[in-house]
Amino acid sequence: MEKILVVDDEPSLRDVLGIMLKKAGYTTTLAADGEEAVSQVNKEIYDLVITDLKMPGVGGMEVLKAVKSASPDTVVLVVTAFGSPDTAVEAMKLGAYDYLTKPFQVDEVQLIIRNALEKRRLSAENMLLKREMASHSSLSSIIGQSEAMQQVFDVIRKVADTRSNVLICGESGTGKELVARAIHYNSARSQMPFVAVNCSAMPETLLESELFGHMKGSFTGAMANKAGLFEIANGGTIFLDEIGDMTMATQVKLLRVIQEREFRRVGGTQDVKVDVRIVAATNRDLERAVAEGGFREDLYYRLDVIPIRLPPLRLRTGDIPLLVQHFLERFSKESGKPSPAITPEAVQALVSHEFRGNVRELENLIERAVAFSTGGAITADDVRAWLHKPAAAQAYPTDLPPEGLDLEGLICKIEKDLLMKALERSGWVKKKAARLLQLNTRSFRYRLEKYAIKGGRD
Repeated sequence: MEKILVVDDEPSLRDVLGIMLKKAGYTTTLAADGEEAVSQVNKEIYDLVITDLKMPGVGGMEVLKAVKSASPDTVVLVVTAFGSPDTAVEAMKLGAYDYLTKPFQVDEVQLIIRNALEKRRLSAENMLLKREMASHSSLSSIIGQSEAMQQVFDVIRKVADTRSNVLICGESGTGKELVARAIHYNSARSQMPFVAVNCSAMPETLLESELFGHMKGSFTGAMANKAGLFEIANGGTIFLDEIGDMTMATQVKLLRVIQEREFRRVGGTQDVKVDVRIVAATNRDLERAVAEGGFREDLYYRLDVIPIRLPPLRLRTGDIPLLVQHFLERFSKESGKPSPAITPEAVQALVSHEFRGNVRELENLIERAVAFSTGGAITADDVRAWLHKPAAAQAYPTDLPPEGLDLEGLICKIEKDLLMKALERSGWVKKKAARLLQLNTRSFRYRLEKYAIKGGRD
């Protein structure tokens, strides 16, 4: 339900608008002057603000500036009895959606509000769609005919339309996010947002702000009110990847969201209610983490309502030929090349290999094969050459020197070097570089920002 703030020093008009908006189903707040309105927008995020222009003290232009400073996505309608082209132009330059002159028809205002809110919704959906286009998946796009994968498909079909939380467990690279997306897109929530976040890719304070949002001034750098990912996912699904790496403090806040279906933004004083399905994933043994005190037992049982265990690729080798063909066609299409043939001996070499990086490792290998393809068939010798690359020279000490060492600095150096090597090998295409390091896009971008690595393209 959209939240609207009405600001007008004329009680009769303010009350008329308030009654009209409440009847239309909006959550409505009334402010008698500009000062009260500024206070409200600094405490709460509104979908739309209707403000009078001429008011004692703080006027409508100041309210407009305050709204856009605190929450740039909020729609603002400016209303006045003293209209002029100059003030209209100024209001629009400051970010107003429309400019109304008194007296006006209630039907006219209702239509403008509906159009403004619809435009806001479409803008938010477009942003989400852009994030999803590269990785949008459905049940049919998960490749596998093995018995183990058929059991996974069966669980997805049975639980997709429930409200129950899901916990997906499996080694890195087994396709946990693909399963999460399949659950979402096969559910009644499929037309609502799917929002993914990697809990291990951000420090605790940043993760809390990302999940729950924050209020302007709540911490250094909080220049405006910001809605969190739980708000963005309202009505849909939020995918919490690497949930096992979430700190105990954030676990407490997540437990409250699950139990109460509400939370508070960082620095906020008001509860925000949401209807979000949680799908979590981990490559850790959460039962052991609970026993060792590293994960809350109550949260574990709240998440593990529907458990899905993804098999590693070595336990479903019969799916490897299908996956190989799928990746050959996909990367050939992306690169504009004809799909190369692959000999039966090459496929058998892949089937015999123990893919410790699971499907992601196989995916990276086939992408490399397509990149180096010159039109001939991929042979077993090609595969063996790629599978048995010579070990790189050690870039770090294998023993602890007598004088000690800077562990944190060394780890940062190794990580930065590998980021640069991945970017260079991928031709500075960030998406491909992330795949080489078996990272998702969010994790990869976070590390680039951490080391101030600039350049490249998506």
